[in-house]
Amino acid sequence: MSAAATAHPREAGGPYCDQCGEPAAAPSHPRCAARRELEPPRFCPTCARRMVVQVDPVGWSARCSRHGEISA
Repeated sequence: MSAAATAHPREAGGPYCDQCGEPAAAPSHPRCAARRELEPPRFCPTCARRMVVQVDPVGWSARCSRHGEISA
């Protein structure tokens, strides 16, 4: 099996909205923009996989199983 056959279908399609997981170029993301001001990302912007998010009093960290961790 080739690498392309086993890759996640969204792997090559990014970028994606980090709040809803839909393509970032899709119209109508005002709700996502409002959520982004207060909440950490929930979906990886590269592959749209759900991320593991940990919130603490001074910030947050989010980890994608394929693309690693981001934090603020």
